[in-house]
Amino acid sequence: MNFYPFNDIETISPRPMLFITGDQAHSNEFSEDAYKRSAQPKELYIVPGAGHVDLYDRTDLIAFEKLASFFNANLK
Repeated sequence: MNFYPFNDIETISPRPMLFITGDQAHSNEFSEDAYKRSAQPKELYIVPGAGHVDLYDRTDLIAFEKLASFFNANLK
């Protein structure tokens, strides 16, 4: 019951981490916190005008190009 998922987030390094959040998301503080705590390589991408749930099924807001470029660059 005392598990906090970000306690050892820096140990994931050197695996690339991409955090995506909406600028209107109530949960973006968690993405920003995880980003600050994680080691390199990492990237935080903020989707303008998107809330948390918007990034599940609003295909006009989902960052498909960012996902493709990040994975193409980091999965070799």
